[in-house]
Amino acid sequence: MSKQSEDRVRELTSLSHHLQALSEREKWELARKLHDELGGLLTAAKMDLSWLQSRLEGTAIQERLSQLGGVLDEAMNLKRRVVEDLRPSLLEHFGLPTAVRDYVESTCTREGLQVEADLVHGCESMAKDTSIALFRIVQEGLANIIRHAHAKTVKLELHGDEHNCVLTLSDDGRGFDAHSPEFRWSHGLWGMRQRAEGVGGNFDIKSSVGVGTTLSVAVPLSRQ
Repeated sequence: MSKQSEDRVRELTSLSHHLQALSEREKWELARKLHDELGGLLTAAKMDLSWLQSRLEGTAIQERLSQLGGVLDEAMNLKRRVVEDLRPSLLEHFGLPTAVRDYVESTCTREGLQVEADLVHGCESMAKDTSIALFRIVQEGLANIIRHAHAKTVKLELHGDEHNCVLTLSDDGRGFDAHSPEFRWSHGLWGMRQRAEGVGGNFDIKSSVGVGTTLSVAVPLSRQ
């Protein structure tokens, strides 16, 4: 590779890292606004609805008010799910192991997948950007499993020491040719690799047709 090509790759990599960091800041700001502002409006609407239900009579009116209450409940649940996707509260308050276990188990349960989770001590303390990067990689990896793998079981492993944390996500699905350019340069895999490298880590994926897929990420814990 020529020096000009190497410089171009470095520029594109730096731009990718910048855009991912910018995207995370925008997600957290949007989550804050949804939680504080939209959440406040929905809560006020529920209070007004309760006031109306206590003062209006008539079966038909009460039925319509009850229906409205159900719609507001659905809106509040949707707001909560969107905020959790944008800014996972467990990640913010309890750290990566708790957040990633809860996300994988709840998502797999909803999708009818079996889960094996093996999380040991060693990854509880890490820089915020590192924990976010790993969480987003798991989100993308699990989404790929659900969309493409036709798997029955997902396995999550997380272990580390005082220097490094290693996360592994694997499935028993149909797999793919990991050496095919179609997959090597797919946006999803490229994005996961860039996230890992953006926090000083390494990303690796192994797969072959009929034997499932395993992605692993190793990141340093010294980026405080």
